[in-house]
Amino acid sequence: MFLAWRWCRCWIRRGVFLVLGIALIMGLRWPALSKPAFAQVESIALWQQASFPVENFQAYTSAFGYRTSPTGGGGSQFHYGLDMAAPQGSYVRNWWSGKVIEVSDHTSCGTSAVIQSGQWEHRYCHMSGWVEVSNGRRYLVDPDGSIRYEQGQELPTGERLGRVGMTGRTTGPHLHWMLKFNGEWVDPGLVLRAMYEAQQAG
Repeated sequence: MFLAWRWCRCWIRRGVFLVLGIALIMGLRWPALSKPAFAQVESIALWQQASFPVENFQAYTSAFGYRTSPTGGGGSQFHYGLDMAAPQGSYVRNWWSGKVIEVSDHTSCGTSAVIQSGQWEHRYCHMSGWVEVSNGRRYLVDPDGSIRYEQGQELPTGERLGRVGMTGRTTGPHLHWMLKFNGEWVDPGLVLRAMYEAQQAG
């Protein structure tokens, strides 16, 4: 079990290097900030412990910020997250250890989970599976992916939260990843950059 976890941690770290390296090569644009406020709060050692949130990453398909509506209708809308394309069925992993404060399957976010990690709140949308209620308790379940956990449960970094699906309002299989710090929306791209820089420093 210990060796398996060490292998998993190694895979996660290599995934961060590979994926962010590809993104930078492809010209992913970062805001001209020397160091975001949230990055000053966390130490390099803590950023090194974070997990990249999806396996089999293919591309960033929609960045944080204003965009044209992907479902038509014209006009622009604010996109409060980062879309990461991956093959349907790819596992979604918990970015940071924390408590599951919400599981849901009845909004445009589809089957989703929200994790609270101290000052951070991270949401994962459009996953496979559904929410079950049993004895007053809410569970996110995906039997084909061997996923089942309870709202209120504590989950470690790198834990499988679900699989990339097509639930909710979506035009293709991807993870819609959203972050808040102290109640304010944060660009996930900046967080991935902080993770990458921490890996380089380590």
